[in-house]
Amino acid sequence: MRLVPQLGIVALIALVAIPLSARFVPGTRPWLDQIGLLQPLVAVGIVPGAPVADQVGRPGGASGGPPGAASGGGGVPVIADAVQTMALRDVVSAIGSARGVQSVELSFEITGRLAAIRVAPGSLVAAGDVIAELDSEAAELEVERARLVMEDAQRTVDRLQQLSQSGTATALQSQEAELALRTAQLGLQSAARDLANHRLVAPVAGYVGLVAPQVGDLLSPTTPVTRIEDRSSLIVEFRVPERLAALVAVGDPVQAAAISTANEVIEGRIVAVDNRVDEASRTLRVEASIGNADDRLRAGMAFQINLVFTGQDYPAVDPLAIQWGAEGAFVWVVREAKATRLPIRILQRNAEAVLVDAAFNPADLVVTEGVQALRPGADVSVTAPRS
Repeated sequence: MRLVPQLGIVALIALVAIPLSARFVPGTRPWLDQIGLLQPLVAVGIVPGAPVADQVGRPGGASGGPPGAASGGGGVPVIADAVQTMALRDVVSAIGSARGVQSVELSFEITGRLAAIRVAPGSLVAAGDVIAELDSEAAELEVERARLVMEDAQRTVDRLQQLSQSGTATALQSQEAELALRTAQLGLQSAARDLANHRLVAPVAGYVGLVAPQVGDLLSPTTPVTRIEDRSSLIVEFRVPERLAALVAVGDPVQAAAISTANEVIEGRIVAVDNRVDEASRTLRVEASIGNADDRLRAGMAFQINLVFTGQDYPAVDPLAIQWGAEGAFVWVVREAKATRLPIRILQRNAEAVLVDAAFNPADLVVTEGVQALRPGADVSVTAPRS
């Protein structure tokens, strides 16, 4: 007995829902027309007739669709547009560490006691500037002694040359004097070199790092004094998967962003590519150069590197056009004013379009709105997309 009231409620809901759907949901009009309810509802005034603006291609109507739009008057109203093409872009991201374009760790070549530090940490120096000095008193004495020995040897050679003219000096004596003079010259050069080693000079221009030793410390050749970094540009080392080994080349552009300031993108270029793939990580080591003219970046900072590889062109459709069924993704296309269901394979998604692989015809129009009411082979009435 409870079934009768329930059926009555269902019937009442149907009597209210059908006219409302026909009035406010245009996609239901073709379905109501197929079951024979549309015309009676229009005849009694419950449902208005189809507006003239939706009758694309009808006499007296406005044909606002794209080239190839359907011109039938009784089709399902849809919004569709021609198929566009876009290049497939493969973006690879990696994390790398930066170093200066030139970076040198300085230490003395000899053992000695630190006598003076001539620069301040963080200062900019030119190539050849003195960074620090060792106590050189003993080395200066050696230079003076070697100079005296050389001068004495030179006087001996001069005296023997005068005596040889009178025949009182033998050729052997002259040869021995020349050998002594040459030995003295080499001794002076060695002493001068040893004296020069007491001064630590900058081999490249750049910024001085922290100076660890203090005046008075005894230093050896293994004691680092400081580091000079030329950071006018930075070299960022990173790794890419081995599948990109044949695609990466010197001169390719990259986009770099410091992890600390991820919103600031810096343009750079690849300057070096390793000659082999690392067997353990299956990656290829790559170096890229980025500018640092304003000296805001520092060596050792972490950077995110993006490489963009542009491939071949593929059809691009609006993301709203993508539909899913039991067999996968598909789109509705308009061919000769008829709806056709076209299977697709999605290749790449972005905010504006979806790149797909599908068998499009040149005149196909891809439906973006009104897909809910479409059936294979149904007549359609196309409107151009809203700008």
